Amino acid sequence: MAAITASMVAELRARTDAPMMECKKALTEAEGDLTRAEEILRVKLGNKAGKAASRITAEGMVASAVVGGNGALIEVNCETDFVSKNDAFKAFVGALAGLVAEHNPADVAALSALPLSQEGFGPTVEDVRKGLVGKIGENMSIRRFHRYANTTLAQYLHGTGIGVLVEYAGDDVAAKDVAMQIAASTKGTRVQAIDASGVSAELIAKERSLAEQKAAESGKPADIVAKMVEGSVQKFLKEVSLLDQVFVKAADGKQTVGQMLKQKATTVKHFTLYVVGEGIEKKQDDFAAEVAAQVAAAKGQ
Repeated sequence: MAAITASMVAELRARTDAPMMECKKALTEAEGDLTRAEEILRVKLGNKAGKAASRITAEGMVASAVVGGNGALIEVNCETDFVSKNDAFKAFVGALAGLVAEHNPADVAALSALPLSQEGFGPTVEDVRKGLVGKIGENMSIRRFHRYANTTLAQYLHGTGIGVLVEYAGDDVAAKDVAMQIAASTKGTRVQAIDASGVSAELIAKERSLAEQKAAESGKPADIVAKMVEGSVQKFLKEVSLLDQVFVKAADGKQTVGQMLKQKATTVKHFTLYVVGEGIEKKQDDFAAEVAAQVAAAKGQ
């Protein structure tokens, strides 16, 4: 069998842009024939990665990193929950969070160009991503990240699907509790802003429209309807404002987050909340139809 040299691997990589380990495997299979190895990659890896690139990535992982006074929260998506638990995928996402915190890339493209080596892939983040797509056979995409600089941060991850970073001044424990509060709100009335002034005009308008429709059905006089609408909007603003929410650890079940923070002499300046796959349209598989198709195919054999 022909010896596979580093220069052969490098040449095949230059021709195909395939990961180094895949180039070496193809050269071994082709017994050192570069042309044949290129064909093998085009068929095996090229098609595999090409098909994967068109598939929806609605699962994935959220990771955070705090390096000195800098911190980052990042979401990287994949196709299935199974891959989101893959050690190589988790290591990749964790490394990206650290890179964002340390290097402050302007966007996903800039992050993708940063140096990174993993699993024999590299030398950039994008090379590692492509390599993992080829190795695992599933599309992966860096969706979003947020970075904080020169500040004090509390971080909380609920599994790998929900992540929160809180910028604060004051008590560390109180800030961590706030991060947990924000994460927990995704299972109920989700926190939208620190206080009512931070709730988006678009969200308020949507809520007002719903309140108006409900109030109109009451048949009450216009002035009463107006008060009902305003009351509904104000109730909504309290429910989605962090400081107005009941603190999840409140001993009396009544203390608000704002009251707790005042007791702890702590101020929340900003926060970022990511939920994996939020807003991404997921493919809905029709299991019954799939089984029926398989049965029909079997009968046709």
